[in-house]
Amino acid sequence: MKGKILIVDDQYGIRILLNEVFQKEGYETFQAANGFKAIDIVKNDRPDLVILDMKIPGMDGIEILKHVKEIDRDIKVILMTAYGELDMIQEAKELGALMHFAKPFDIDEIRQAVRNEVAVNA
Repeated sequence: MKGKILIVDDQYGIRILLNEVFQKEGYETFQAANGFKAIDIVKNDRPDLVILDMKIPGMDGIEILKHVKEIDRDIKVILMTAYGELDMIQEAKELGALMHFAKPFDIDEIRQAVRNEVAVNA
């Protein structure tokens, strides 16, 4: 097993797409449609990397990121956003997010970013 990845997005199609891509790559994957589920998975399964959408109803990406980093500072986080919220992206990077991808993203770019980041752990 290459590593554990948590995909957090309220859009079902994006979760399924990323889940399939990373399972084929040999990663153990987890999915969450909201922040509460994401935090549960982080506590119980300790993923190596979280792919996190910034706009999620109920608890936004910044809040989720803060909780993830409180649980384990070493969990790597890559952001996804459909919006050009530069201040939110900047705040997320200050909180420890590695990088962000704008939706629609290039699946090969996100795949390579995950390979690079999770390989560092291995």
